Amino acid sequence: MTGATPFRATIDSLDELRTVYREPSPLVLGKERPTIDDATRAFLAHCRFAAIGTVGASGDLDVSPRGGERGFVQVLDERRLAIADLSGNNRLDTLTNIVETGRIALVFVVPGKTETVRVNGRAWVTVDDEVLDTFTLPKRPKAAIGVEVRTTFMHCGKAFMRGQLWEPAAWEDLASAPDGADILTCQGVVEAEAGLVRQHLAEGYEADLAAERA
Repeated sequence: MTGATPFRATIDSLDELRTVYREPSPLVLGKERPTIDDATRAFLAHCRFAAIGTVGASGDLDVSPRGGERGFVQVLDERRLAIADLSGNNRLDTLTNIVETGRIALVFVVPGKTETVRVNGRAWVTVDDEVLDTFTLPKRPKAAIGVEVRTTFMHCGKAFMRGQLWEPAAWEDLASAPDGADILTCQGVVEAEAGLVRQHLAEGYEADLAAERA
């Protein structure tokens, strides 16, 4: 990576990078697969959350969360999967990037499991009835993200273990973290007291989620 940096003592070559980190094990190097196996299919059938990375025509990157009940991710065959596009804020950052470049990277999460499944590939925004009819959600999605898998692999659970993500004992220590209302008011995005913003957010979330269940 070239250009000015606001950091000192940066690593500027791959050779230098390998003086800091050891070589990966043969297992780590060899775990990528070009197709979805039975175990990965079953994992995705239980998935309730995904992080979606995309890139636009300008080269700017975006990572967006997606969540839903079991079934919001559908495996169509060993090379294809679909993710229901449920109600959001209509910025369409992810979908815009997909239309522009068709490149995607995903991390799929099952609550309680420390390992995740990663998928890299090509993507399209699809309104194909045959794809949308595969979803058994309370409300049929208006569109889906269709993904052609290029590589998929299991990612180790150390990040979730370090972060104690599934350990309720750790949550109490994090209760004082700012929430969305705190951040919006601090940034000056809205000119209102945080408690009122919090109430409006909660009401908006409930209304949107209720509409999906209707």
